[in-house]
Amino acid sequence: MKSFFLALMLGFSIFASAQNTLVGTISNPQNTPLSGVTIRLPELHKETLSDENGTYTFRNIPNGSFKITCSYMGYETQTKSVEISQKETVMNIILTETIHQMDEVIISTAFNKLQSQNVMKVEHQSLKTLAQKGTSTLIEGLATIPGVSQVSTGTSIGKPVIRGLSGNRVLVYSQGVRLENQQFGEEHGLGLNDAGIESVEVIKGPASLLYGSDALGGVLYFNPEKFAAPNTLEGNFNQKLFSNTNGSSTSLGVKTSSDSFKFLARGSYNTHADYKIPDGNRVTNTRYNESDFKTALGYSKERFTSTLRYNFNKLDLGIPEQGIAEQTPTHKTTFPKQAVYATILSWNNTIFFKRSKLDADLGYISNNRSEFEDSDVANLHMTLKTYNYNVKYYLPKIGNFESIVGTQGMHQTNVNTGEEYLIPDATTNDFGVFGTVNFEWKKKVLQAGARFDHRNVTSIAHGNFGDEGYFQAIAKKFQSFNASLGFKTNIKKNVIFRLNFASGFRAPNLAELTSNGVHEGSNRYEVGNAALKNEQNFQTDLNLEYRNPHFEWFVNGFYNTINQYIFIAPNGIVTNGFDTYVYTQANAVLFGGEAGIHFHPHPVDWLHITSSFERVTGKKQNGENLPLIPANKWNNSIKTEFKSSKYLKDPFALLNVTYTFDQKNPSLFETKSNDYTLVNLGFGGKVTLGKTSFDVNLNANNLFNKTYISHLSRLKNEGIPNMGRTVVLGVILNM
Repeated sequence: MKSFFLALMLGFSIFASAQNTLVGTISNPQNTPLSGVTIRLPELHKETLSDENGTYTFRNIPNGSFKITCSYMGYETQTKSVEISQKETVMNIILTETIHQMDEVIISTAFNKLQSQNVMKVEHQSLKTLAQKGTSTLIEGLATIPGVSQVSTGTSIGKPVIRGLSGNRVLVYSQGVRLENQQFGEEHGLGLNDAGIESVEVIKGPASLLYGSDALGGVLYFNPEKFAAPNTLEGNFNQKLFSNTNGSSTSLGVKTSSDSFKFLARGSYNTHADYKIPDGNRVTNTRYNESDFKTALGYSKERFTSTLRYNFNKLDLGIPEQGIAEQTPTHKTTFPKQAVYATILSWNNTIFFKRSKLDADLGYISNNRSEFEDSDVANLHMTLKTYNYNVKYYLPKIGNFESIVGTQGMHQTNVNTGEEYLIPDATTNDFGVFGTVNFEWKKKVLQAGARFDHRNVTSIAHGNFGDEGYFQAIAKKFQSFNASLGFKTNIKKNVIFRLNFASGFRAPNLAELTSNGVHEGSNRYEVGNAALKNEQNFQTDLNLEYRNPHFEWFVNGFYNTINQYIFIAPNGIVTNGFDTYVYTQANAVLFGGEAGIHFHPHPVDWLHITSSFERVTGKKQNGENLPLIPANKWNNSIKTEFKSSKYLKDPFALLNVTYTFDQKNPSLFETKSNDYTLVNLGFGGKVTLGKTSFDVNLNANNLFNKTYISHLSRLKNEGIPNMGRTVVLGVILNM
C-alpha cells in the first residue's frame, strides 16, 4: 500500500508543470449570454458556472482530448469534445431551448456518459428533488423512485429494495467506496445521512461487472456534495421540522475553493420522538437521534487530482418491541436500543497521461454496532472494519473504442466484544479483475465486459458444541466469472432503445453461513448453513423511452433468474422458546418492470402530469413465493410551476396520489397485505428579501391520515400501522 501512495505522489510531481487554460462563452441561439450554466469536465472532476456575461474559465488543464458538458434548466444538455494542446483554448457553446429535463452525467457506470448516451438505464435523482417530496428519511425518499422500495422498522430503520432484492444483494456506494455496515440484519439500517449528499444513482439489476460480489440486485450510488466554484466562499443552513414525530433535522455547511485547493465541511443533527399512527397513539421506542459530520479536501493540478473525504455518523435508535405501550413525546431512547458509530474515509486520486488516465479509490469503513437489552452494558457489540481499493486504467481511445481495465479488492474483519455473538469473529478477503469496452457510432452504442472474482472467508470457532452461540470455524472460498453485453440505439429521433444482458453473483454472508442463536431483530432462532454456494444470476433488461417537447413515456422490463437463491425458512422446530429458521437454497426467478409517462402540454408548459406503475413477481422453482416482494404500485403526480415574482422565485405546487395494491402472494412465513391510497401535498420556492434568499418547502404527507400497513414493514406481524399524517416544513438559507 505504501508503494502505491508513493507512486501517486511521484505522478503528481512529474505532471504538475503545464499551465493550460480553457475559456469560452455560453449563449442561446439569439446570442444572449447565459449566466449560471453548469459547465463540467467530468474526466477531470472539474466544474464551474458561467458568470453574468456567460463566460467560464478552467485552469490547470493537461494536454489531451476531454469531454465538456453544459447543462442549464430549460435548455438541452450538450456534450462536446475539446482538444487541449496550447496554453489557452477557446470553446464557445450555444445551448438550444427545450422542455426536457436536464440530461445528467452518470457517475456510477463505467464511462461516465450522459444518461441519453448510456447503455444502461440508470435512475438519477437529486436530493433537492427528493426533499421537495417532504420525506422524513433518505431511504424513504429513495422509495419514491420507480422500482425501489424499503424494508422499514418505523421511521428509524430502512433498507433499500430494488426489484424485490434487498440486504446484501443491493450494494451501496458512498464517497466512491462501498459501504459495509453489517447490512445482513433486518434491523440494520442504511447508516447514511442525507446531509452532504448531492444526488443518488440507482442501477437496477446485476452490476457485478463493475462492483463484484453483493451487486447482484443493483447498486445505490450516492454522489457527495460538490465543492464550491473556484475562488468562492459559500455556506448554507438547512432546517426541517416534522409534526408527526416532533422531529427536527438541522444542517450547517461551509465550502470554499481556489484554483487548486478545495474544502468543505458540514455538520447535522436529527432527532425524532415516537411516530404517531392515525388513531393518535405513538409506536413505543421508534424514536432516534443522529449526529453526522462530513468534510472533504481537494487538490488539483494539470495532470493530478486528489480528493480526501471523511464522514462520521453516530446513531442512537430505539428498537420497537413493545408495540403501542408507553405514550411519551420524549426523544430519549429506552431499552432495547442500538448505538452505531460509523466512519467512512475515502481517497480518490486521478493521474492524467497524454491519452489515458489512472483512477484509484481507496477506502476505510468502520462500523461499530452495540445492542442494549435492559442496561447500559452492551449485550451485543460488533466492530466491522473494511479496507477496500478500486483501481481503473482508462486506455487510450482508438477510433470509436473506449476501454477500461481494473482491479478491486477488500480486506474485512469482524470482531465481537459483547456477551452475545450474532456472527463469529471472521476475516473476508476479496480480489477481482475486470475489463470493459465501449464502441459508439452514430447514435448506436455497444458495450461489453468480463470479470473474475475470488473471495476467502475464514472464521474463528466460539462457544461449546450444541449450545446457543456456538460457531464452528470455517474456511470457505468463493469465485465467479461474470460478463455483460449492452446495446443502445435511437430507433427514431425521439425514441431510445436499450437491451442489456448481464450475469451477477453474491457470495453468502457470515450470517447465512454461521448463524446459531436468537436474532432479536427477527424474533426467531436462526441456523446458518456452511455448505451454501454462490448465488448466480442472469438478467435481461429492456428499456424503451420516447421524448418530445411535451410528452415522454418509458417502459422497463426485466427477467432475472437466480440459481442457488439463499433464503431462510422455518423447519417446524422450537428452540429455546423461538421458532427455528434455517438458511437454505433453491433456484428462483424474478420478473416485472416499470412504465410511466410525463405530460407537460403546450402552451401550459408550467403543468407537469406524471404517472408510473411498477410490478415485480418473485418465485422459487417449486412455485412458492419469495419473501419481501413489494406490492405493485401506481404513482401519480400533478406539479405546477408558477411564474416567478420579485419575492418568490421558481414557486411550485405538488399533488401526489399513490395507490399500493394488495399483496396476495406472500411467502410461507409472511402474511397478506391490503391495498391503500396515500395523498400528499407540497408547496415551495425560493424567497428573496433584499440580498437574502432561502428555499422553503411545506409538505403534508398522508394528508387524509389513512391507516395502512406496508407489506415490507417489519411491524406488520404485530398489526402496527405505518405513520399517520405528518406536516414537514423545510428551509434552506444560502449565505
